[in-house]
Amino acid sequence: MLHIDRSVPDNQAADNGPPSEAIALLDALSSGIAAVVDRVGPAVVRVETVRNGRRSGGIGSGVVISPDGLVLTNSHVIQGHHEARLTDSEGRLLEARLIGEDRDTDLALLRVTAARRLASAMLGDSKLLRRGQLVVAIGNPLGFEFTVTSGVISALGRSLRASNGRLIDDVVQTDAALNPGNSGGPLVSTRGEVVGINTAVIAGAQGICFAVASNTAKFVLGELIRHSRVRRAYIGVSAQTVPVPRRYAQEFGLENKLGALLIGIEPHSPAAAAGFATQDIVVKLGEETVTGVDDLVRLLDGSRVDQKVDVTVLRFGRLVQLTVRPIERRAAA
Repeated sequence: MLHIDRSVPDNQAADNGPPSEAIALLDALSSGIAAVVDRVGPAVVRVETVRNGRRSGGIGSGVVISPDGLVLTNSHVIQGHHEARLTDSEGRLLEARLIGEDRDTDLALLRVTAARRLASAMLGDSKLLRRGQLVVAIGNPLGFEFTVTSGVISALGRSLRASNGRLIDDVVQTDAALNPGNSGGPLVSTRGEVVGINTAVIAGAQGICFAVASNTAKFVLGELIRHSRVRRAYIGVSAQTVPVPRRYAQEFGLENKLGALLIGIEPHSPAAAAGFATQDIVVKLGEETVTGVDDLVRLLDGSRVDQKVDVTVLRFGRLVQLTVRPIERRAAA
């Protein structure tokens, strides 16, 4: 009689599906993402530009960042329009007007015109982000409303050249899938805080998407509320956030764990005249510690225009002090 041995060999595990521990972890991850979407999703709006009461231009996304109706989106979504029509997650239409925009960071600020209390999201601290951290993007890609994607932080402190040719500093790179229509929507941490405003994808690439860091957005937000524009000092550098080598921090008594690595110097700029060089790591501007690109952006505000300022840099193991006189950065065309 033929005997069929149905036992599992010692060197082959029984195929009983994934272990319960793995299932529990996946369920916890899924529940965490769903909780983030439940918390922030109601604050995400579809943005359509309007002229003379009629739709004119493209479609993007935005995020309500105060209950009284302040909405952050991308400047390239607004495209110079002064009116917009918003659609919230429940399908309600809201009219909004432009408070101001900053094309240098591709950000724009809208205010809902009707007096009502709206669901809002909180801007987090992008300086706390780490590579590999899980994030969620919410938006309206290609007209598919309120779409959710997830991924990780791929890199921090990037510089990205905007469509007007200007470099946007302090950009967060993520592999959370973004498509046209996601622009202006939030990039959200697992704590439910907005850590970036989604702004761009690399054409032809997969998994390379960018968001303006929330700390930069906070600075621009404050300037737009006060002045309807951003007045900033210009020295002519592009930079990215990098760790400060521990041995140099200890040798020179620096508090910095991070600094701003200069990766480009504009010809004939104040930085070029002052003797800055690529590969310099900026660690201090005036009396303020610089712990990354967002600090450099924040500290070069309008008060620095035409004022000499001392800048401390690490240059190939030496601490060097340079003096630069920033000029006012011309508004992007």
